[in-house]
Amino acid sequence: MYARLYRGLPGPTPVRIVLLVALLAAAVLLLMEVVFPAVESLMPYSHVAVDPAT
Repeated sequence: MYARLYRGLPGPTPVRIVLLVALLAAAVLLLMEVVFPAVESLMPYSHVAVDPAT
């Protein structure tokens, strides 16, 4: 899968590496800013409390 992505990018090797890093950063940003906050309310462990008496 990664080889197909790498071969599909235009340019020489340094340009491909920069593009791969940019695509990875964009994917992480999309997950952190859009996907994870949207799914957080659906997670069963989102409201965790620690009992101070113990």
